[in-house]
Amino acid sequence: MQMSLDVTGLHVLIAGVPVESRRVIRRWNAAGAVVRCIESPDAVTPRLLRGVSLAVIVGNQANDDGAWAPLTASCRDLGIPVSVEEPAAPGGRVTLVGGGPGVEDLLTVRALDALREADVVLFDRLAPYRNLAALAPGAELIDVGKTPGNHPVSQANIEKLLVSKAQQGLTVVRLKGGDPFVFGRGGEEVASCRAADIPVSTVPGISSSIAVPAAAGIPVTQRGVAHAFTVVSGHAPLTERELESLAGLGGTIVVLMGVGTLPHLTSGLRRAGMASIVPVAIVEKGYSPEQRTTISTLGGAVTAAGLARCTSPAVVVIGDVVRQHQGCDEALEQALTHPMVASSHPLVAS
Repeated sequence: MQMSLDVTGLHVLIAGVPVESRRVIRRWNAAGAVVRCIESPDAVTPRLLRGVSLAVIVGNQANDDGAWAPLTASCRDLGIPVSVEEPAAPGGRVTLVGGGPGVEDLLTVRALDALREADVVLFDRLAPYRNLAALAPGAELIDVGKTPGNHPVSQANIEKLLVSKAQQGLTVVRLKGGDPFVFGRGGEEVASCRAADIPVSTVPGISSSIAVPAAAGIPVTQRGVAHAFTVVSGHAPLTERELESLAGLGGTIVVLMGVGTLPHLTSGLRRAGMASIVPVAIVEKGYSPEQRTTISTLGGAVTAAGLARCTSPAVVVIGDVVRQHQGCDEALEQALTHPMVASSHPLVAS
């Protein structure tokens, strides 16, 4: 059920077994309705229905042969609409939800459905969390976000929370930035749930590896320019063998969480044979009002990032596809013909 009307002050009668009705009750309460609840058809009386604007039966028993037939009949006589909602599956479960690049309108329909059904949401700092109270009405919201060098809730404790909440019979959503299985540690969380015999499913999200470059007008592949792209984590320095493999692959290199290790990456790729003039884009805070793109070359990227004071979250794109960014050619020409000037004044575009 999705609230699309203002139901503030509406008197709603919810009929059904408490364990099945709790999510329905919580959503109507969160929407501002005045909720009354009954567990047994025997409790239906004219006095109970006085002032009720809508009756909601949780479970498919609203027909003439169902247990709630007396309620349906009474409501029909009084002109009270009756709605039927299927109860959620019994028992706790966990759903890993990819939140995309951090803005609410890039959540998938399935992600929104999962959030609406959640009893508990564990969310990251890169997920679209600012409107979670409305997206997951009445749910317990737990911030487990990490920043570079600061992990208030460890990964082990996140996994314990997922399991313990589900073992209480709750529907748990783990809301993550990007896609749960692209450097999101989703595989570890799925393994922990399965080890505890907790049903777990995954809702994919739009990975920032393709979404953030797109926000800057940079395709990761393009006919005649790049027929492949490689996504790597910049969280830890790459080995010499990995750097050599990257340089030899060709195509586009997309680096997530790579601002801190940018000096190691760029120098390593140059040692491995990649030309210093290869274009580089650093796209910060994709899809946010603070989004900006810094354009340079492989040889000048570290200086450019420092002068522009680039910070995380950012996606680094290396390859000729960067030329598709508006204004890129002018910046690269300046970098190649006047390297000292370009290093002092890197192109920063909004």
